[in-house]
Amino acid sequence: MRLRNIPGADQAVAESKYCVNDPAEHKGCWSRDFFENKPVRIEIGMGKGQFITQLAVRDREAGFIGMERYSSVLLRGLQKMEAEGEEAPENLKFLCFDAAEIGDIFAEGELDKIYLNFSDPWPKDRHAKRRLTHHRFLEQYHRILREDGVIEFKTDNQDLFTFSVEEFEQTPGWKLEVVTRDLHHDPILNEGNIMTEYEEKFSSKGNPICKLIAKRVCK
Repeated sequence: MRLRNIPGADQAVAESKYCVNDPAEHKGCWSRDFFENKPVRIEIGMGKGQFITQLAVRDREAGFIGMERYSSVLLRGLQKMEAEGEEAPENLKFLCFDAAEIGDIFAEGELDKIYLNFSDPWPKDRHAKRRLTHHRFLEQYHRILREDGVIEFKTDNQDLFTFSVEEFEQTPGWKLEVVTRDLHHDPILNEGNIMTEYEEKFSSKGNPICKLIAKRVCK
């Protein structure tokens, strides 16, 4: 599906107080600069921001970053924050940035947790390297996560989930802690689950939701 460009999205993102437009300048200092030295957690591919916004509201003891590559998508999250006014969570910032370059803006061990929710499956084999759970991405995540840092990944795409499980198993430095192909029917794992917009859409159609949790370990 072709992404619809929204006129003025780039400018709106650049001018928003909720968006960090010079991320490389904060490398190694995100917690200090924005989150009062709290642990920093990021959602890569935040979409319209429902998940990361609700998470930030629920957990004030951590700082959260929603990252989205496309300004036309990120704009929706910013608009929601602006509509909240004084009620908007102070422990949440947004980035318009490509995950392929994530190592340029975060230092080694700087992040506490990474969330990957309903990432683009890139179904053609020749596009496998673009999947956010490809080992080239896992190697970058390993560097920027702290010791025992965690990745949580959710999708309804069974092929992508199979691929992702195999990538975590075969990439040094990761230990799979949780693997389920039916999150919503697991009373323990589903407790406190925050759904994304896509998760609500797909689960309403009866699609089972897959989830894995992987811990960073020493290579």
